[in-house]
Amino acid sequence: MSSVSLCHTAVSPTPNLRFPNAHRNYPMSILRHLKRRRFSSIAAALRQDTTLWTPAPLSAVLPAADSLFHVTIDVSDSPDLVSSHASAGQYLQLRLPDFAKPSFLAIASPPSLAAARGQFEFLVKSVPGSTAELLCGLKKGDVVELTPAMGRGFDIDRVSPPEDYPTIIIFATGSGISPIRSLIESGFSADMRSDVRLYYGARNLQRMAYQDRFKEWESTGVKIVPVLSQPDNSWTGETGYVQAAFARAKKIYSPQFTGAVLCGQKQMTEEVTSILVADGVSSEKILKNF
Repeated sequence: MSSVSLCHTAVSPTPNLRFPNAHRNYPMSILRHLKRRRFSSIAAALRQDTTLWTPAPLSAVLPAADSLFHVTIDVSDSPDLVSSHASAGQYLQLRLPDFAKPSFLAIASPPSLAAARGQFEFLVKSVPGSTAELLCGLKKGDVVELTPAMGRGFDIDRVSPPEDYPTIIIFATGSGISPIRSLIESGFSADMRSDVRLYYGARNLQRMAYQDRFKEWESTGVKIVPVLSQPDNSWTGETGYVQAAFARAKKIYSPQFTGAVLCGQKQMTEEVTSILVADGVSSEKILKNF
């Protein structure tokens, strides 16, 4: 790892051959600008150098849906990684050897899984030319590097206790279901709330991950509302986008006692937030993990 040294040095009277105009009398505004740029560059280098990367082997890379993969990473030998995952909705950076650009990934598994089994699970979308695509092509035993979990996750305390916020509406699209899985399986007293709905959007059923978990999630008190934007002719459920499906259903009887959790496409989160706020839901009760 390279290091950056900040120190004071004497100014040599020798002409600067590399920068022949170094001793010109520039206006102070330009000198201040150059100084800011120099120290910004140094600060950026320091931030990069202080990122803590920990190697960890893959336990499994399995298809989860079209273009989506279920990736399990063994962190049992890295107690600092395990302890860093404290809340549903947290994320981390992952990088591959010989590939400099890291990828940000939300952790799909609940914190309890890391504590009990020493595993992080992810739902990864394979995007051509990305770190994620390379990751999805790896196999068990291949080693990647991870940072500790970042962010506060979903601040569920803002919609607690459950008796005060009986309605929680959850919205997810595509791989945005990943941290929502962590939330549901971590538990947020869904069974103690009278109305907990998950509007989960995908292009079609072939692109909808975690269908095998729906029954388990519903047993905890979460009603699953799949929404398909391009279904086949046999589909009889909700169609279009999740924000439109929610707008058709509405059914918010007490906005002041309602919370929401959002994860997915920017357009979806913005439109859903506008609908909820217009209906009287406090923006402080609309939770996001970024």
